[in-house]
Amino acid sequence: MNSVIYLLLRRLRWPLITLIVVYAISITGFVLIPGMDDKGQPWQMGFFHAFYFVSFMGSTIGFGEIPYAFTDAQRYWAMLTIYVTVIAWLYGIGTMLAILQDQAFSRMRARQRFRNAVKAIQEPFYLICGYGVTGSLLVNKLASRGIQAVVVDINQQRIDDLLTDTLPMAVPALCADACEPDILTDAGLLKQHCIGVVALTNSDEVNLAVAIASKLLATRTPVISRAESQAINDNLASFGTEHIVNPFESFAEYLAMAIHSPYKHLVYDWLVNPRHRPAKIGAHQVQGTWVICGYGRMGQALHRYLGAHQVDMVVIDEDPAKFGMMDDMVLGLGTEAVTLQEARIAQAVGVVAGTASDANNLSILMTARMLNPELITVARQNQRYNERVFQAACPDYVMEPAWIIANKIMLLIKTPLLLDFLRQMGGQSDAWAQQLIERMREVVDDQELDSWSLTIDQQEAPAIMTALTDRQSVPLGVLQVDPRQRLDALKAFPLMIKRSNGLVLLPTTDTLLQEGDVILFCGRYRASALMQWTAGNYNVLRYVRDGFDGASGYVWRWLSKSYRERRKMSHEIK
Repeated sequence: MNSVIYLLLRRLRWPLITLIVVYAISITGFVLIPGMDDKGQPWQMGFFHAFYFVSFMGSTIGFGEIPYAFTDAQRYWAMLTIYVTVIAWLYGIGTMLAILQDQAFSRMRARQRFRNAVKAIQEPFYLICGYGVTGSLLVNKLASRGIQAVVVDINQQRIDDLLTDTLPMAVPALCADACEPDILTDAGLLKQHCIGVVALTNSDEVNLAVAIASKLLATRTPVISRAESQAINDNLASFGTEHIVNPFESFAEYLAMAIHSPYKHLVYDWLVNPRHRPAKIGAHQVQGTWVICGYGRMGQALHRYLGAHQVDMVVIDEDPAKFGMMDDMVLGLGTEAVTLQEARIAQAVGVVAGTASDANNLSILMTARMLNPELITVARQNQRYNERVFQAACPDYVMEPAWIIANKIMLLIKTPLLLDFLRQMGGQSDAWAQQLIERMREVVDDQELDSWSLTIDQQEAPAIMTALTDRQSVPLGVLQVDPRQRLDALKAFPLMIKRSNGLVLLPTTDTLLQEGDVILFCGRYRASALMQWTAGNYNVLRYVRDGFDGASGYVWRWLSKSYRERRKMSHEIK
């Protein structure tokens, strides 16, 4: 039995029994008490008339005495039953109102509505566990691209915030503990439309529990999990979690790339971060000594990545007992000028304010700039509501965990092939990356650069597949032509082609397409829709390739193919 109905009937058991007993006694009394018809003859009320009279009398509607005027005995009985039935109804209605206001019943009703909403989803969706800062950013990004999401969070206020958000689509949400397998099942984990689970709670243990339950209950469903400690990171990796996002590790790698390979860093930044940095940043001087204030999770990650590139560092921390004293370490917070001077801030090229306190981080930036105005500044922003303050402080780099995680997960969801490209880019020179960033700048200037992939198959590129089936050659350049005017080029270009025999970086426009190719493009987002139009419409494909705009049915294609073969044979004979 449905749990909501079961609970309702169980809580209303005594009020219902009371109503049934009161009605039964009232009806029986009217049947047994003798009456009189309109001719003065004795008349006995039947069960139907008795039930009808008690029904409207008990609800205080009062249509009158039917079908004949009552005797005194019947009226005495009617007066008695009026009060008894009204009291019974008040008892039942009061109990019903109490149940509707009960928190447990409200949660059960909300869960039932959530379960029904998830069952109604007939399109691919992601199960998001945790609707904090990162979760809200990710859900907004998914909704803006028309990707369905289902949300579970233990905080009712966050669920209320989601329900009042002006999202372009309805997002089913439930206030519950995502650790419980039954909750994950209600959220659609076992549905065929669930294409991924994203664990984004602010507890590593909860994320670990969600990942384990997802892997055991739905082995083929990919799992993306947030992890901020190395132990949880290793644990998640041990049982095959597809993607693990550690914001401190990601930012440390990001900053190390900016120092060691500035133009590779810019390419990465333009492809991953919508709020990417201007191309001229690549020419900035970043080589030299760096002062790291705070040796927590962020400081330790930076120390590892920068140390791998032989970057000189001075660490400032007030509690060396956590990890032991190191060379080039200064005791303190870094908020005082004396501490920064001891760390040789005047000779440093950059400073990292990476403590767990936003106030301390802002104080470090202000003090460091007073001592060395030429510093490159890096700040860790812990609370989202401090965003305006950090914008006013104007640090060169801001480490905001929520944005880092949301952008990286969106990258994994939107363009998985981009990860392969970024790995291949690691083997290229920084001069190669500089040429690539110039080409990107020519396409989008300093506006947002988007990326997408296109697979040459029957589903995504039926027009190209038709041409290949007819043994026609289709160069990659046709996808870069504006289908509205073939003399114009789209604001996009290919970054890589993935084939069964390997990867091709920055392919040329005359590269011939093959069935099964997966092409990674970058450029203006609007170009992707025009590109899909070319790949999906045979008329458009012929227009951008040959300049021909005419019929393209099966018969015409067969005649055209026969004509081309006859011309080829005649040329061979000659």
